[in-house]
Amino acid sequence: MNIAEFSIKKSVITWTLTVVMLVVGYFSYQDLPRLEDPEFAIKDAVIVTPYPGASPEEVEEEVTEKIEKACQELGQLKRVESYSARGLSTVKIKIKDKYDKDALPAVWDELRRKILDVTPELPPGAGPPIVNDDFGDVFGVYFGLTGEGYTYAEMKDVAELLKRELLTVQDVKKVTFFGEQTEAIYVEMSRAKMAALGITQEEIFTALQAKNLPVDSGRIQIGPEYMAISPTGEFKSEKDFGGLFIASKGGRLVYLKDVATIWRDYMDPPKKILRVNGKPAIGIAVSTVMGGNAVTMGEGVIERIGGLMDQIPLGMELEEISMQSKSVTKAVNGFVVNLLEAVAIVIVVLLIFMGLRPAIIIGFILLLTIAATFVVMGHYQITLERISLGALIIALGMLVDNAIVVVDSMKVRMQRGEDGLEAAKAVVGQNSIPLLGATAVAVLAFASIGGMTNSTGEYTRSLYYVILISLSLSWLTAVTITPLMTKQYLTEQAS
Repeated sequence: MNIAEFSIKKSVITWTLTVVMLVVGYFSYQDLPRLEDPEFAIKDAVIVTPYPGASPEEVEEEVTEKIEKACQELGQLKRVESYSARGLSTVKIKIKDKYDKDALPAVWDELRRKILDVTPELPPGAGPPIVNDDFGDVFGVYFGLTGEGYTYAEMKDVAELLKRELLTVQDVKKVTFFGEQTEAIYVEMSRAKMAALGITQEEIFTALQAKNLPVDSGRIQIGPEYMAISPTGEFKSEKDFGGLFIASKGGRLVYLKDVATIWRDYMDPPKKILRVNGKPAIGIAVSTVMGGNAVTMGEGVIERIGGLMDQIPLGMELEEISMQSKSVTKAVNGFVVNLLEAVAIVIVVLLIFMGLRPAIIIGFILLLTIAATFVVMGHYQITLERISLGALIIALGMLVDNAIVVVDSMKVRMQRGEDGLEAAKAVVGQNSIPLLGATAVAVLAFASIGGMTNSTGEYTRSLYYVILISLSLSWLTAVTITPLMTKQYLTEQAS
């Protein structure tokens, strides 16, 4: 095989790899996780411990101090704050910045173990402590379920059906409700009737507290088997409460209905109320799993809801309040428009100052570099969001620098009559190391962002990663594909 045949074969292989990179880059772009904003971990937790009837001083001495000491045993602890109120202890802790979203689950597990160890030391009637570390969920999909003529309880049943089905959708982490009203059974005692029958409030409270509690009623042996005994008499509706036996006074059996009025209603006043277009509603909020694709999740939710519409009663409507997938799609589409505009501007500017063919070559190299960047981002599961998209737009102006140096240097040499292959060897040999140094300097300018361990660094870290990947690939394409294209498409022009 002579040199010419070897060069042709090498060129075919290089072009094949280039086309493959463009195709793989396109599919990597389609499969990249998408969010509106970067994910970052909230490093705070709250431990709430009830202590009914205790004064703030008693809560502080008997509960809060013990919880604080248990928290201070955490080596990952940065700060602890506590609040002691009547009947309630609240301890807030903050973890050191260096622990990211991957390390935090183990930290929270250790915290719970330490709180569990100190729980037996709490006074009788205090606790159990409740540890809440789940502050990072972002509910990007939000619906309002309305139904004129339907009660909140009937709408809640339909909302529960939707929740069960939506939890099966890809990338859905959690489904919660907002604005649902809690049902309660009200017992309005008549003081006049109580006085006439000699019934006290304590007797009514005692009777209510002892009812409907599940207890083990024993078992009966039937042959070789034992069958559990299930006693009857449990209350299944508010009407059954009227037959609750209170006491025997003067030979008369007194029931709850004799001294009180009983009815079912919702908690008043309600904690939260949601209205959609002026109509009472129950909010259904959906969050995305860590590292999930908000667009895929949103589309899956809409598709699943479409399949459930025949199970929603006539008169109930599911109103869309917020759909993060649409915002993410809009942001990504805006990036694509900006990218195409930037490429067009680069080509026009280069067309004016360098000519048609150099402009087309450099524009193609720019697209190839971005496609390769998407491939690497897909490998490391770097999410497409505001920061990473902004990093690509920032890097666009620098991505063409290496290619411009190579194309312009080869063009000058070939116009002097030098062979394209020799010009490529000379230019790459002379400029590859200086260009690598310049690329490294540009990357290091953003290194402080990638090295920050606080929440700001975690939020903006993709900016550094994307610039590192794209600029490194711009140098690689500048010393490989760019000389090949320049030799092939500028030789005729130079001659």
